[in-house]
Amino acid sequence: MEAPPAWLQTFLDRLAADDLSAATRRGYRYDLLQFAWYTGLNDAPPELARLTEHDLITWRQHMMTQSGLKAASINRRLEAVRRLLRWAEVNGTVARNVARHVKSVRVVRERRPLGLTAAQVHGLLRAAGESSHGLARRNYALVQLMLQTGLRVGEAAALRRRDVVLRDRAGTVQVRNGKGLKEREVPLNASARRAMRQLLEQEPAAHSEAAVFRSGRNAAMPVRSVQNAIAALVRRAGLARSDITAHSLRHTFALAWLRQHPGQLVELSQLLGHESLDTTAVYTRASAADLARGVEQTPFNLDG
Repeated sequence: MEAPPAWLQTFLDRLAADDLSAATRRGYRYDLLQFAWYTGLNDAPPELARLTEHDLITWRQHMMTQSGLKAASINRRLEAVRRLLRWAEVNGTVARNVARHVKSVRVVRERRPLGLTAAQVHGLLRAAGESSHGLARRNYALVQLMLQTGLRVGEAAALRRRDVVLRDRAGTVQVRNGKGLKEREVPLNASARRAMRQLLEQEPAAHSEAAVFRSGRNAAMPVRSVQNAIAALVRRAGLARSDITAHSLRHTFALAWLRQHPGQLVELSQLLGHESLDTTAVYTRASAADLARGVEQTPFNLDG
């Protein structure tokens, strides 16, 4: 690809002025570079004003049939172009936003993520607590933390001792580099506090910058090591489902939260560090079991 079109950096500067995160701006840059490459807008001089609605429809079709992108990815790229052209219309670069009436691709609703059952949770915690080679406290605290807070794998791996605050009846973990480089504070319940306290008391004199979860004496566990550790515990616990991963612990937390706090989607979104409620809303969808149970209980069963 040739040099990026001149309008791209100007637009990204506008996004920065609007206080969008660096990660979001990188996403816009990537999507718009793909768009520029396909439409030929990186020819000199690039002219957004030459764009037509037909160009965008053709690009959408190309992404669907040639690139094989998922609907969510196509719609994200279309939205990037819509925002670009809204900006261009406001500042007079284009006379009309030709993306205004270009429709998004229909998204097939995804299934609700699967969490662990109570029996699976107990089996996983038992396996963690029985870990050998002096890893029982570490593995038990890791599983409890992820189950009780919904932290992402990378967020748990990045924790330092200074990020963990433990009191008798309260506690928190500070996530300093969440998705989108956003910070958030997540409360710890009694189960998580107890497990974290037992882990940290193993080395009471450790430096505040020391990693909470370590694979060696001074080495923080990489994300891959955390994933492998959870996978090993799943196998040791004899859990039958093959799709249980470290991320399943995050799903388990989210589903349990909504069962205990129906309708509190905003609060769950804050705990999980989601930028959009649409992302959190996936946990509110009915599962296949819910639908089957509902149909079974309908009053129209005319057997007999």
